Amino acid sequence: MIVNYTAAGWEIIYQQAHALLAAQLAYAWAPTLPPDRWVGLLAAITQHDDEQAAWRGRGGHYGLTSAGAPANFTHKEFSLEQATGVLAAARFQGRWRSLLTSLHLSCLYEGLRGQKKETDDFLDELRARQQKWRRELKLSKKEADQAYTLLHWADRLSLILCRHEIPEMSRAVEIYAGPDGTMYTLAQPGGAGEPVVIKPWPFQMPEIEVSVEASQLKQLQFADDAELADALRTAPVETLRWVLRRG
Repeated sequence: MIVNYTAAGWEIIYQQAHALLAAQLAYAWAPTLPPDRWVGLLAAITQHDDEQAAWRGRGGHYGLTSAGAPANFTHKEFSLEQATGVLAAARFQGRWRSLLTSLHLSCLYEGLRGQKKETDDFLDELRARQQKWRRELKLSKKEADQAYTLLHWADRLSLILCRHEIPEMSRAVEIYAGPDGTMYTLAQPGGAGEPVVIKPWPFQMPEIEVSVEASQLKQLQFADDAELADALRTAPVETLRWVLRRG
């Protein structure tokens, strides 16, 4: 979950919803690949945060901090089960989708190398599979990395929006480098609620609108996962929207 503290309590955005927002952002680009690979890239973006751990049983605290607050995804340790699950799910959509997903997993978790043997084994397996898939798909490492960069770019921009990380006072923040190596920035010159300006402009249309759904919780602490899950099921849902505009 992405957890934002608000004046009224907590704003919860599921990671799968954040991934759907990332796919909206990537979809707005002019296609940079043949149709089959472009759709596969969009699928990888949409599903890159799937296979999240289920909350099982009353008394569990997977979704909570030690203080009983909803746990932001940054508070959770690496889950080998989730990582292997999302890669296994990608297999059913083919080698291209699998390659992109594995590149994302490498990007996220390569920094954990050297801490646990099982993690190192997983990272080594990712590298071997990537080499195999590139060879079978007749892709160079540069071509694969360039396609993956758009996934990373859209993921990063989606997180900035979902976590309300747009700077105040019209200041700009870097998003990430795009597939051509260009660094993109965003700012909100008019203040909160006004259009977000992206430079240089990457999308086909001069202006786009994107959205994500967020559950609103007033209760600040929970006894266990079951209580949090019950509260989320009945919480009001708000659609957060952003207008992105050429600078």
